[in-house]
Amino acid sequence: QVQLVESGGGLVQPGGSLRLSCTASGFTFRPYAMSWYRQAPGKERELVARIFAAGGITNYADSVKGRFTISRDNAKNTVYLQMNSPKPEDTAVYYCYGPGGLGYWGQGTQVTVSS
Repeated sequence: QVQLVESGGGLVQPGGSLRLSCTASGFTFRPYAMSWYRQAPGKERELVARIFAAGGITNYADSVKGRFTISRDNAKNTVYLQMNSPKPEDTAVYYCYGPGGLGYWGQGTQVTVSS
């Protein structure tokens, strides 16, 4: 049974930093791409970042490029989202998604960017 468990959300000040983690179980982690999505109140869920298995190739939404970094530790079955210099508009529930396009979601973790 596939499970994705996020952690690391919370309140962060603009310009600070926060790291989200997603630990996966129930499937072989290494071969699959993993993604982070987010959903702000009243908005549609959107892709934030994706990391592919081969060579660690990454994609980012334009709104987070240069500020957020996605990475993975295949030994720990974990994908991370390092959020640097967050802005109030980054406030949302962040979801882990995978493996690949198989359609499993984590429960989400709230990130609030506010002073």
